[in-house]
Amino acid sequence: AAGKWEMAAEGSGFSQNTFGILPLLRTKREVDRALQTVEDLVVVLRFGREEECLLLDDILMKAAPLVARMAKIFLVDMDAVPVYVNYFDITLTPATIFFFNAQHIKVDYGSPDHSKFIGTFAELQDFLDLIEVIYRGALHGKVMATCPFDRSHIPRYELLYTEQ
Repeated sequence: AAGKWEMAAEGSGFSQNTFGILPLLRTKREVDRALQTVEDLVVVLRFGREEECLLLDDILMKAAPLVARMAKIFLVDMDAVPVYVNYFDITLTPATIFFFNAQHIKVDYGSPDHSKFIGTFAELQDFLDLIEVIYRGALHGKVMATCPFDRSHIPRYELLYTEQ
């Protein structure tokens, strides 16, 4: 399955991010293709703008070879794919979303939003643990995972709603 994606990605014209390791998806078609062609691996989509995501991208770059048998990590230029930004209601960045065999995997982070992780992981190990929990659960058909790392490592944010 992973080899199938590598072959497809070689001639795909995907850009590389500044680190040159993680594929950068710039169109809806590229995101769709990544979700549809990666089989039996967790697909990690990091939505954001490169200048806002340097810390998270560093963690993802370090993690990529360590989770290669469980996950494929992609960076998504959020300005280029507004359809996904709107669908997942991405208002704060960076936002990380997980899939398995094209199925959106939700994670209980102890916050009301289970659809995405907002912010940067506190430690590389937090990300590695999360990928393992998602992967093992997804292999058994689970579409919801529980965040395995300490809640104090989860960035806190408040969404302010105004009546219009």
